[in-house]
Amino acid sequence: MKLEAIMHIPLSQYAFALTERTLVIRLRTGKNDVRRCELFYGDRVHPTNPIQVFSISMKKVASDALFDYYEAELVSDYTRVCYYFYLEDESTHYYYYGQQFLEKPGEDRTEYFQFPYIRREDMAIIPDWAKDAVMYQIFPDSFATEKGSIAQQPIEKMNHLKERSSTLNGGTLKGIEANLDYIEELGINCIYLNPIFVAGEYHKYDIMDYFDVDPCFGTKQDLKELVAACHKREIKVILDGVFNHCGAQFFAFKDVLEKGEMSPYKDWFYSLKFPIEFTTPPNYEAFAYVKEMPKLNTGHPAVIDYFCKVGTYWLQEADIDGWRLDVANEVNHDFWRAFRKAVKAIKSDAFLIGEIWEDSEVWLQGEQFDSTMNYRFTNLCREFFAKGSMSVTAFNYGINQMLMRYQRQVTYAQMNLIDSHDVPRFLHYAKEDERKLSLAALFLLTFVGVPSILYGDELLISGEKELEYRKPMIWHPNTKEQKMIDYYKELISLRKSSKAFTSGTFKVIIVDEAKGLYVFERREETERFWVILANTPNEATYTIPAENNKWQVAFGNPETITENNSRHISLNLKAYEGLVLKQC
Repeated sequence: MKLEAIMHIPLSQYAFALTERTLVIRLRTGKNDVRRCELFYGDRVHPTNPIQVFSISMKKVASDALFDYYEAELVSDYTRVCYYFYLEDESTHYYYYGQQFLEKPGEDRTEYFQFPYIRREDMAIIPDWAKDAVMYQIFPDSFATEKGSIAQQPIEKMNHLKERSSTLNGGTLKGIEANLDYIEELGINCIYLNPIFVAGEYHKYDIMDYFDVDPCFGTKQDLKELVAACHKREIKVILDGVFNHCGAQFFAFKDVLEKGEMSPYKDWFYSLKFPIEFTTPPNYEAFAYVKEMPKLNTGHPAVIDYFCKVGTYWLQEADIDGWRLDVANEVNHDFWRAFRKAVKAIKSDAFLIGEIWEDSEVWLQGEQFDSTMNYRFTNLCREFFAKGSMSVTAFNYGINQMLMRYQRQVTYAQMNLIDSHDVPRFLHYAKEDERKLSLAALFLLTFVGVPSILYGDELLISGEKELEYRKPMIWHPNTKEQKMIDYYKELISLRKSSKAFTSGTFKVIIVDEAKGLYVFERREETERFWVILANTPNEATYTIPAENNKWQVAFGNPETITENNSRHISLNLKAYEGLVLKQC
């Protein structure tokens, strides 16, 4: 047995509470190294000694190139739990606890792994609506000026601070509201807007005033009316919060530029040096060395208080439903803890998403964010579907690692995306092959997590450079573009038709390296679906076991099935074609 491969971390993604009576316990072992794994648990404060322990068989739920992952769901009335593991291979067995391996367990319960108390305050509680969300990301400048139209003309206005605000394409909040029919018909029930507050540049990440809407986009009243119109259609609205940095025209930084060390706001910024050199690069901390975006000192009490007020203001003023938090990994953790408490006190089901590109365990323990932007998902889809540079096996390993990296309820709320306003479009990497986009979209909308669609992906918008992948929305689609819109509509409808896709279990069924076939199951109580992905440039035939069940096509071309009985299903799939089967 490879003892060095075995790992368990208490109070982490390896041991967490789903409810006050339900614990999920995980264990990592060497790949194909253990034939039996059991969890033993008991009441850690029971008055008898030795305490009574109970056992649960653990199931292998995932594997990657090096490890297997076992899981058990422990449901009991115990609020204080101690536990250990029993492991067995072909020739040996061990009891594992306290980072030691023993031939038999000792009686000192204090040495066992501990879940000291299942406290509701420490659980990661995700808003109920989030897991059912299908998100649509809108870059306001590029979306719409009026119904079915984007001006594609720059706007420049003097804002109330007597500073210049500008845009490139003329998109407005009224334009978004005028096109809610399109968004609703697509099947979207949540929109995420990139920054809309008073700022200088078209992207609005250089914010001057956090308490007002940029005049190029409209007014505060326009935002209120947009949110109200969305809510009438049962569409949630999430705004972009930029609190790592501000714009150079933000009142506090303007004061520092004017007064230097005499400014009462000098401590509002991170690592200022005097005299300040407003040059490229600047001699002060900023976002990516951009002098127009000085870094805020989010550890300062006055800054914390100011931005917590920003967070709560728009919940109360416009009734928004959550925040996507920009450059969240460069902001101190206590700021986010304070921000969460303030926001959740106003709207307990507000959804908080951090922009963090790497693994984000430390932010997702239940006291900071509900979710993060899942760029690991983006990278896997880019390499596997778009570029074809990743094997089916490697893709499967990556997916399994991703499923095991967070607590289960957090994984089901991850913001999954195949592209965003910050990276080249998926179609660029796919060399404009819409078949690959179709297959990736099928995966996006049937996989675990919250699918996020960047405006225009459903219209085959592509682009490598910033102004290309943020290009204006297409409002008069040609036949090919309309076909993709219809494809997305059908996929979103499929996702919304069954809880199997939003809260159901995930299980890999087939990984066929030779044929490029990847099949996984989504299941919720009596409903069971198989998602079949043929990620190959060649048409091919496949035979998959039917497991003594009858299956029907829930999505895709029924003619791909050439034989369907309780023993097996025969398929003839074209290049980059997908299919969803539902158990009858």
